[in-house]
Amino acid sequence: MDDLDHQLIGLLRTNARTPVASLAKTLKVARGTVQNRLARLEADGTIAGYTLRLKPQAERQRIRAWMTVAVEGNRTQHVLQALRGDPAVGAIHTTNGRWDIAAELRADTLEGFDQVLTRIRLLDGISQTETSLLLSTIQL
Repeated sequence: MDDLDHQLIGLLRTNARTPVASLAKTLKVARGTVQNRLARLEADGTIAGYTLRLKPQAERQRIRAWMTVAVEGNRTQHVLQALRGDPAVGAIHTTNGRWDIAAELRADTLEGFDQVLTRIRLLDGISQTETSLLLSTIQL
């Protein structure tokens, strides 16, 4: 990928529905150049798909947080399976360093969030957790 590809991806991150003609004008290249680059980026898997973003007020589960988890011994697969089945878990990442897992949690209310934390902290195989509420998101 070159600088033009990076600029194109940056524009698409802002608005994936931007017309090719507008992308070409902003990038000061021919429309065909943008179309060819998009086709190549899609074909090689760099662009895996397009999606939409909802404004935070439109989402039901407005309270979000990151929970980092330390796992006891070799219980990682057990903990991952339990987290995968929890409806409040929106994403799971394995990590290195102090924490073994990072999970994005979602809830409708603070009371519901408290229940989620309690439920996850009681999972067999978890030795320690740390949770941070997500206050705002900056889109790339």
